[in-house]
Amino acid sequence: MIKRRETRQVQVGGVRVGGKAPVSVQSMLTTDTRDVEKSLGEITRLADAGCDIIRLAVPDAEAAAALKEICLHSPIPVVADIHYDYRLALASIRAGVNAIRINPGNMREEEGIREIAGLARKRSVPIRVGVNSGSISKEIRDQYDGVNSKSLAYSALLACEALEKYGFEEICVSAKAPSPLMMIETYRILSDHFDYPLHLGVTEAGTEREGTIRSAIGIGSLLLEGIGDTIRVSLTADPIEEIKAGISILKSLELREEGVRLISCPTCGRTEVDLMNMAQELDAKLAQIKTPLTVALMGCSVNGPGEAREADVGLAGGRGFFLLFKKGEIIAKVSQKDAIPALMAEIDKLLEETEQSHGI
Repeated sequence: MIKRRETRQVQVGGVRVGGKAPVSVQSMLTTDTRDVEKSLGEITRLADAGCDIIRLAVPDAEAAAALKEICLHSPIPVVADIHYDYRLALASIRAGVNAIRINPGNMREEEGIREIAGLARKRSVPIRVGVNSGSISKEIRDQYDGVNSKSLAYSALLACEALEKYGFEEICVSAKAPSPLMMIETYRILSDHFDYPLHLGVTEAGTEREGTIRSAIGIGSLLLEGIGDTIRVSLTADPIEEIKAGISILKSLELREEGVRLISCPTCGRTEVDLMNMAQELDAKLAQIKTPLTVALMGCSVNGPGEAREADVGLAGGRGFFLLFKKGEIIAKVSQKDAIPALMAEIDKLLEETEQSHGI
């Protein structure tokens, strides 16, 4: 059991971030915010995949104006992402967003920061202070000998102070870098300096495969230390893949009990069934199940029966056949052709039993 660091809590729409709230998963829309229909369509897809909070780019006044309808119909909380122009932040808050993300360091008008803090406090809208390794000022880079964890952390601390001096403390902080090692050390520093909730992520992590690996290392390492309250896996890919990866990280650390945990062996020369294709087929069939279950798909007699017995339901392969296990007991011997249908039938029974036990 991971002992999580105690942080303050902010309310982002219907989602609590920090404190003892579950770690939430976020993503960012790839659509043009000014296209309301497409934006709402992507939000719905992401919400169905398990996204808890969605962020949208607000590059101009037209995008800010579109937020009102988007916020009205979005099934999950909406965060407006604003750079440079404080007036876009004010317009976004007035449009009804649940939070905004800014970097006070790239907003040059001090009066603008004061106005943002005042309106956000009045409307109870949290602010995510978001700094990246690419946004560190020259003065801070010179002070800390370049771009590193200390200069990135100090940049985040200054950004928080820019809001604190106007009495605003409904803050969540992110300080991301493309390097998992720099990102990990930066968040450790910040965790020692304040108790604001932390939004974890490896920025510009890369394509689906590489980005998922880098994010799992960076985000997972910090979560294992109890650091982190909300996460985003940033990928150059369909944002649905960000949600899948984020949920998988949380499930791997037992920070989220949701959906199926599929245990499948990597195969070797002892495997005498088509396990690779079967695993892909089974993974697709299990994707929409939200009830916590452990399912095993094993390819040989060495570890197969033992792993299958530990799962809620599982298959252990032999020469062209499978043993079907349920709650540790062998209940059938089936052919490879019938194995997946037989397994899914038992999963359906388990889901029905779970619903009945909860009075659904």
